[in-house]
Amino acid sequence: MSSGYILGISRGHNAGVCLLKDGKIVFASEEERFTRHKYDGGPLATMLKVKEYTDKIDALVICHTTTLDDGPKIEYTGDNLYSGLARKLGLIDRRTDIHNHPQVIDVSSLHHRVHAACAFYRSGFDEAVAVVIDGAGSATTGQTQDGNVLLWEVESIFDCSYPDNIKTLYKHFGCRDPIVTAINHNTDGAQFGEEGNTFTSVVSGHAGIVKVYEAVTQYCGFQAIEAGKTMGLFPYGKENSNIPKLFLNNTKVPLADRSLFIPTYPNAAIVNHANYDELSDSPTGDDHSWTEYQNRRDLAYACQTQTQEQALDLILTAVKLSGKKKVVLSGGYGLNCVANYWYLNKLNEEGIELFVEPISNDGGTAIGSALLYYYATSQSTEPLSREIYLGPQYSYNDEEINKLAEEYNAIVTDATDEDVIELMTNKNIVAMFQGRAENGPRALGNRSLMFDPTFEDGKDFVNGIKHREYFRPFAGSILAEDAHEWFDLRGMEDSPHMMYAVNCQPGIAEKIPSIIHVDGTCRIQTVTEEENPFYYRVIKAFKEKTGCPIIFNTSFNLGGEPLVETLEDALWTLSESKIEYLYMPENGKLLTVGNWKIA
Repeated sequence: MSSGYILGISRGHNAGVCLLKDGKIVFASEEERFTRHKYDGGPLATMLKVKEYTDKIDALVICHTTTLDDGPKIEYTGDNLYSGLARKLGLIDRRTDIHNHPQVIDVSSLHHRVHAACAFYRSGFDEAVAVVIDGAGSATTGQTQDGNVLLWEVESIFDCSYPDNIKTLYKHFGCRDPIVTAINHNTDGAQFGEEGNTFTSVVSGHAGIVKVYEAVTQYCGFQAIEAGKTMGLFPYGKENSNIPKLFLNNTKVPLADRSLFIPTYPNAAIVNHANYDELSDSPTGDDHSWTEYQNRRDLAYACQTQTQEQALDLILTAVKLSGKKKVVLSGGYGLNCVANYWYLNKLNEEGIELFVEPISNDGGTAIGSALLYYYATSQSTEPLSREIYLGPQYSYNDEEINKLAEEYNAIVTDATDEDVIELMTNKNIVAMFQGRAENGPRALGNRSLMFDPTFEDGKDFVNGIKHREYFRPFAGSILAEDAHEWFDLRGMEDSPHMMYAVNCQPGIAEKIPSIIHVDGTCRIQTVTEEENPFYYRVIKAFKEKTGCPIIFNTSFNLGGEPLVETLEDALWTLSESKIEYLYMPENGKLLTVGNWKIA
């Protein structure tokens, strides 16, 4: 298939869809943006958005970690929920056999492969080696010396080239049983061009890199999926000799110490804290009270520093296995911006180029599924752009803005960038709402909260407004032309997707204390006029007034909420918080909700 519409969907947490037309992304978004339930599964609301772009699709490519046969069914007809919804909407042929529909392709057995596809096709590389570090990918049954066991993808390496040559070089499968064994894995019958490929896999009953992170995240009092909180907590910890090493020594794959981490695949692992005096206390309370315990902080420190060492070893193994020095990284661990920056010194020494997929979470598998099918059927060799503003396009006229504003008791006034900068420099948070929402977890100027980074107490101030834990850091958006003067990018030209927590240049940290974490780093987004003209214009106006080319940027949401999607979501967020101002630069409008004054 070289033309037409392809709809890729991911079914699990961070569920979402990606609609391609002739190999180009029309839109891609996650379910949570429309249902307002964070990490929501089952992308039914997002599938409904497809009807705004087309009445028919040529292929529905479905990804998860278990097959459609294991998923929910529609009553009476018994067809699976997702192709059933596509059938009912008329997106696929209603008259074909609903249980064996030729337009429906289930790639749930290829979870890590579609992670790799998303990263490779969006990297701009002609060829690369893909490293996927994930919690639990596709399920399969493996035969070991102890019989059949249920296995889950943990870490994978793929050799990638166009059009659809994504060949498995290595896999670590995890299971619950206390075993470690090597098996000969054959991909006969695999979809999309990997038939007959044989590779050696390692099966273990040990937690892998992500399961260790999930276990520690739960131990610190959070949900396993909230690993970003542990990443924010880690620099509050220190090296603690009373905490055992998290991973076994002298192994060729990342194997966590099973006496410390008990895996519960496909779910998270459990910290077996009762075995260790240093970890055995049981604090009470909620929110971030557990993080006041130094053992929590120290285990977070050990988790970050030791998992990134294991990840770097895996990257170097991938380079050795493939002979390629261009690496693409995906899977949940790809969102670890501390680790991503830490790799660079070693990779630079080895002449290795790294691309980290900004939609590394499972939302990216909707994109990867659609792209893998497209390149396999079209045999195209045309690369894809790294576009990130992939949500639906919204356009509001003055009448629509005024009507919504009236519902939320908001005042609408004409405003310029200079008006917005005046508010920010008087210690006001200003929400930015424009264009298409960012896909993935980072706010990159279209659904962002903006603030002046020069305030000494800015981090505590904004964390309080957003109802976030005190130790959570914030990001900065900087004019691309000033980035190298202010930050050490370790050889990178730019950082447009906020995937690296980078060091400041000397003398910079004291200029922007609100966005510098306790370890002296800042997660930055470099902004060009071409990529985001309105956001670039605001930052430039801020520089002209203050001499500072960077603004405080955090996601436009409150703690526990997804990024806002629509103008109504945006106004609701303001109405539920002490955030007062909303800027719509495309319309030249400022919406003010309430009369609570910060300054």
